[in-house]
Amino acid sequence: MTDRRSLLAAAVTVFLWASAFVAIRSAGEHYAPGALALGRLLSGSIVLVAFLVIRGEGWPRRAAWPGIAISGVLWFGLYMVALNWGEQEVDAGTAAMVVNIGPVLIALLGGWLLKEGFNPRVLAGIAVSFSGAVVVGFSMAGDGHASVLGVLLCVVAAITYAIGVVAQKPALRHGSALQVTTFGCLVGTVACLPFAGQLVTQVSTAPVSATLNVIYLGVFPTGLAFTTWAYALARTSASQMGATTYAVPALVVLMSWLLLDELPGWVTLAGGALCLAGVAVSRTGTRTPAPAPEPTATAKTG
Repeated sequence: MTDRRSLLAAAVTVFLWASAFVAIRSAGEHYAPGALALGRLLSGSIVLVAFLVIRGEGWPRRAAWPGIAISGVLWFGLYMVALNWGEQEVDAGTAAMVVNIGPVLIALLGGWLLKEGFNPRVLAGIAVSFSGAVVVGFSMAGDGHASVLGVLLCVVAAITYAIGVVAQKPALRHGSALQVTTFGCLVGTVACLPFAGQLVTQVSTAPVSATLNVIYLGVFPTGLAFTTWAYALARTSASQMGATTYAVPALVVLMSWLLLDELPGWVTLAGGALCLAGVAVSRTGTRTPAPAPEPTATAKTG
């Protein structure tokens, strides 16, 4: 059963991640996808390393590193580049709706790789969610090739997000939430270093507001939100945590309407609703019995 602190941590994560879609859309007008990802990860790494030092936490155990490395490269690195690029082609609300097929993939991968169990509704949910992504893609086709590319990039972001979450779960048995998040962020930063020259050039030309958005993305949706996510993930299943992101697209549509004056078209919203319906289908029905606890499962910290 999820405790109140885990629920609060998940709620903080959902709100900050929703705000990230809006901040990315805004900063993306002045920063290329790779430069934006590197700037965000650098800001996040500075904050996270500072907290790690203050708390006196050192390196995580060796057993945590495979999960840290995979989630660092895919979730902190590739996911952010793909999402940044996708949001230069589609609005924030559309991006959030497509990326939110991730929880269905998390449920599938978690049931298969983490032995969390799943039922046939997961497969049905995947079919519904991807049909929603196809509808969104067709709805954007009238806006040209770039918009379809944006939808495809958001699907890539969803896939790398899902793999990253599933890889991160075992790592949290051997390291604290802060350790796993910090070193995952550092791995992602290293993976994005090829964009360093681009970042330096664009920092000198971008307006202060765009640069502040990049810093915000690093400190809050990355440094804070990824830590609260890991804290909650260590205390529940990957599929349950994936389900907590249901509210993200609705929050993003509301935020982008209020702050960016953007609102997806009705067909796009219908496709997004199908994406979310697939997530809901995957999480309903008969519960699969939880697997027997392993001895290492109690060795969680943070």
